[in-house]
Formats: sequence, structure tokens, C-alpha cells
Amino acid sequence: MVHRLVRGLRGAVKNLLQQRQCRPGNYFLRTSTRNYVPEMRKSAFEGNILRLIRNEIQYELDHSPQFEPIPEFNSFKVDERPGEQWIQLTRKFGENEDIKIEVTMFDGSLPIKKTDDTDDVKLHITLIIDVIKGEDKEILEFVCSAWPDSIEIRKVFTRGHGQLKDEPYVGPEFKELDDELQDALYDFLEARNIDDKLAEFLHQYMRFKDKNEYLRWMENVKSFIQKK
Repeated sequence: MVHRLVRGLRGAVKNLLQQRQCRPGNYFLRTSTRNYVPEMRKSAFEGNILRLIRNEIQYELDHSPQFEPIPEFNSFKVDERPGEQWIQLTRKFGENEDIKIEVTMFDGSLPIKKTDDTDDVKLHITLIIDVIKGEDKEILEFVCSAWPDSIEIRKVFTRGHGQLKDEPYVGPEFKELDDELQDALYDFLEARNIDDKLAEFLHQYMRFKDKNEYLRWMENVKSFIQKK
């Protein structure tokens, strides 16, 4: 009787110890499984993003040529500003003038009618032209639109170097000026090679920059997704 009781107690203790030993293992297994499933989903989701990005990059590379930035055009040095939405052109004119042009990527468009009665758009680029002259570096600033084959002046005003007031007076609308004065100001820009040829060049350049920036953006996103 006593021996049976002792054996029963020993069995109960053994079972209790076995249960305690099994519980942590089962808990760890369940926790690991719960963590593993979201990780699988996350990996599959990111893998799908990477696949789509790689396909898009390859499509762009296959369907249009690569573009090497042009460092100079018609006396202007061209700063591509990689990763930004604008470029900068600079040159000297005469002995005491510096010219700086800040050029946006495409920032607007106008609908046009093609000869076959289909709709198309004429893309727009904004130019900020600074003509800097004299020891005090005073600036004559032009705000212009560059269309595919022409430059259109919108505003002309003067300001001091580094002087950016909250609400500066920028003069009347350019089209309100006397016609002869308008022509003279266009001649002023053309003498400095800011003309229709420059507008044509900028539209070609921005088409390639638009593609390059798109590819750069996709590569940056791909690189981020791939990080562990």
C-alpha cells in the first residue's frame, strides 16, 4: 500500500515536471509561428514591389535611349542639378555682366489641336533670368515662359543682390508695356543668347531629365525597400 502510494506520488511529480517543461516550448512555438507569418507576408509584399520596380526600370531602358547631361549650350554652362526639379544655366556677358538662369522641369501645359483633329498638349517651362551687373551686383530679373519653340516674357523688375522682400513691386504685366519697349527687351535677351533656340534646347533637355529623374526615383525606392 505504501509502496503504491509512493509510486503514485512519484508519477504525479514526474507528470507535473513534464508539463512545466513542455509549456515554454509550446509557447515559444506558437509565438514563433505568429511572428513568422507576418514576416512571410511582409517579404512577399516587398518582393512584389521590387519586381514591379525592376520591370518598370527595364521598360524605360528598353524603350528610350539613355541621356548623358550636356554640360554646355551656346555659351551657357549647364548644371543638371541631379535629384532636383530644376537646372541652372550660367554665363558671362561682356566685361561686367553675369547671367544666371534657373529653369524648372515641365510645370504646366496648354491643350492644342493637331492637324488630324486629335488633342495634344504644349508643355510649359518657367525661367527666372537674372542679369547681374556692377560692383553692387544689382539684378535685372525676368520671369519668362519657355514654350517648345519660343520664350515669352511675363515680368521684368530690378532688385538688389540677395534682396528678397515679402511683397516686392514687380512692375506691370509685360503685355501692358509699350510695344516698342517689349520688342527692345526681347532684343536685350536675344543679344545674350536667350532666345527661341534656347527654348527648344531646354524642352529637349527636360524631356531627358524627366526620364532620368524618374529612373533615379525608382532606384532610390528600390534601394530603400531592399534595406534590411
